[in-house]
Amino acid sequence: MIIAQISDPHIAAGGGEPDARLARAVAHLLRLPAPPDLVIITGDCADDGSPAAYRRLRELLAPLPMPAYVIPGNHDDRAQLLAAFGSQGAAPLPSFAQYVVDGWPVRLVALDTHVPGESGGRLCAERLGWLDQRLAEAPERPTIVFMHHPPFATGLAVFDQIGLADAPALAEVIARHPQVERVVAGHVHAAMLRRFAGTLAQTCPSTAEQFVADFRRPERLVVVAEPPACLLHVWSPGAGLVTHTSLIGEHGPAAELHDGEQWLA
Repeated sequence: MIIAQISDPHIAAGGGEPDARLARAVAHLLRLPAPPDLVIITGDCADDGSPAAYRRLRELLAPLPMPAYVIPGNHDDRAQLLAAFGSQGAAPLPSFAQYVVDGWPVRLVALDTHVPGESGGRLCAERLGWLDQRLAEAPERPTIVFMHHPPFATGLAVFDQIGLADAPALAEVIARHPQVERVVAGHVHAAMLRRFAGTLAQTCPSTAEQFVADFRRPERLVVVAEPPACLLHVWSPGAGLVTHTSLIGEHGPAAELHDGEQWLA
């Protein structure tokens, strides 16, 4: 099973470069030797939360033949996102974009960390209780939890000021359910990996611009013209869940080194 994760496209009603970048990301997924079984988009789907932005987002995602699942980020409008994409998955939590994607070797659980009018994220008791119940339903199923705000301090001071306020409470829930293979997020426009509550938590780069930490002055926030990237979470019975970072774009011809039986000259 292959799960593609893209994040933070920041589509606006007026179009522009974010549209082109997301279109390139979609084309990249379609060019992969093994296409993903599904795609998750970990928030900041729209930059202004307008109905027109979500209509444009649906148009840009339309070439994907596989399902695409969305959750809100701090730039999104939850009501408009739900109106545009409807109720996705199963066992939805009313009034939130939380749901389960079942029927695959890996189970996916979507978490909604959006707080209207705020840049930081929260997971209230209702949302955390729902998560605990959903994870308790399938203790033997390998599971990915996906959300927008990462549940750990990143070293990017600006983002840590608008991070997930309820990370300790989330950790208590995740620690009770060892089948959680990953907690994946967006928000920081960079790839990061950290241990969290007995599993791994990681963030996905943006399809738009990337941010880089200045470790000498962590209060700064620097944008860099790195290639955008997506994450490919690949599950197989023998290897378990392995995550690959896949740079988006054309990066030269591919040369086969091994044909499955022997090394090639």
